[in-house]
Amino acid sequence: MMTVNYAALCVSGFLMLVPFLWMAATSLKADNEVLSMPLRLIGSRIAFENYPRAWNYFPFARFILNDLFVSAAGTVLALITSSLSAYAFARLRFRGKDKLFFAYLATLMVPQQVVVIPMFLMMKQLGWVNTYWALIIPWAFTAFGTFLLRQFYMTIPYDLDEAAVIDGCSHFGIYWRIILPLVRTGLAALGVFTFIGYWNSLLWPLIITNQQSLYTLPIGLQMYHGQYGTQWNLLMAASTITVLPTMIIYLIAQRHIVQGITLSGIAGR
Repeated sequence: MMTVNYAALCVSGFLMLVPFLWMAATSLKADNEVLSMPLRLIGSRIAFENYPRAWNYFPFARFILNDLFVSAAGTVLALITSSLSAYAFARLRFRGKDKLFFAYLATLMVPQQVVVIPMFLMMKQLGWVNTYWALIIPWAFTAFGTFLLRQFYMTIPYDLDEAAVIDGCSHFGIYWRIILPLVRTGLAALGVFTFIGYWNSLLWPLIITNQQSLYTLPIGLQMYHGQYGTQWNLLMAASTITVLPTMIIYLIAQRHIVQGITLSGIAGR
């Protein structure tokens, strides 16, 4: 039975890798071989020049820097806000805490497409249209992050809090000196999820920005679709460059991600 399970996992993993392999192979094809029939995985020659062409076709370096800045800043803010709100819901005692927490979780059921219009109007009133503030701030407050970290906080014995209070430690001291060091796995998992979410975001940056100097990578990739056709090999080269950072981050932090999902109870335990 175990052999069958491993075989099924290997087949599933290979099927998931096929689109990435095809993307990488297409990025190395010559212009006249991308849509040639019959379709071939590897072209007659390896066109490494597609990567410099894709890089210089648009200000690709600017798109990467924008996406890196927005994703990193948004991740840091999300970790701060989520860890603080999770501490309040997990360790503090106040009237209506559970009802307020469930109401906060209910926001997860509201799709992003529903809130983009009121969010845009709010950003317009604040004068944040075409600014980094609008790209970062609205999504730095996440109910998912609060839920994930709260589940971690709930596994920490309250005896530690009581001992810290006896020693004269404040709530912020408990949060900073005791709780955070014990939930580093959860913070790492949430950081990876948040970074990838910002990195791959398309709809909101497309709505809130109309200056090329503020475009992030997902918007930049759309620019390879021309009015009279698409240069698929350049688009695939740019997409390969775009995927690499998130893939590297995931491979480095995959142990924390698995532990974060398992220990928090999201996996159904």
